[in-house]
Amino acid sequence: MIRKLAGGKYRLYSRRRNPKTGKRRNLGTFDTKKAAMKHEREVQYFKRH
Repeated sequence: MIRKLAGGKYRLYSRRRNPKTGKRRNLGTFDTKKAAMKHEREVQYFKRH
């Protein structure tokens, strides 16, 4: 899940909420949406390999 921050950057959050905190885990902050989408694909690949 990618959200645009107030500073103009994009942050990748986990899809599921952390049960302990009730918030989504921060998986990285990126300058462009394209870079965030690329990293999200890498994360999804890594989860299954």
